[in-house]
Amino acid sequence: MPKLDETRPFLSVNIAVMTISDSRTEADDKSGDVLEKMIKEDGHKVSARSIIKDDIAAITSQLQNHINNSEIDVVITTGGTGVTGRDTTPEAFKAVMEKEIEGFGELFRWISYSKIGTSTMQSRAIGGVAKGTYLFALPGSPSACKDGWGEILRSQLDNRHRPCNLVELMPRLQEHLPLES
Repeated sequence: MPKLDETRPFLSVNIAVMTISDSRTEADDKSGDVLEKMIKEDGHKVSARSIIKDDIAAITSQLQNHINNSEIDVVITTGGTGVTGRDTTPEAFKAVMEKEIEGFGELFRWISYSKIGTSTMQSRAIGGVAKGTYLFALPGSPSACKDGWGEILRSQLDNRHRPCNLVELMPRLQEHLPLES
């Protein structure tokens, strides 16, 4: 059974939060607010926060900016994971990812199924890695953000989580990249 190893010191990670929406503003970005609040309450730092239009080029560009910023360890997006014509977050993720973490989307939908039933099939939540940065795309509702953070990412981004976690893998995420001279 998973548990926290309280003998290990907690390591805070730097997280960028991106809301993908054509209609949200800073004043009504409830999903972004929920994510930021939970991330900070759990001892991590929100290094950047933005609202990006449902446009694959804009999403990809912002993801690349975060991936290329050595101060950002994780990017979490909310929105744009559905099946309508403007939902292009997974396509943007796939354009920048080196490796997909298939289990993230599978686990998210499994958790979601117990709450919304077969409607979860409409979610294209996705996770991956690019240049040593973890990427996670959540649906655009506050409840989906609570589920994604509270039931998956909270523990996987806590280095004390046992038997294993994503934080302890961070130093090895760039092993395949050529060394810079």
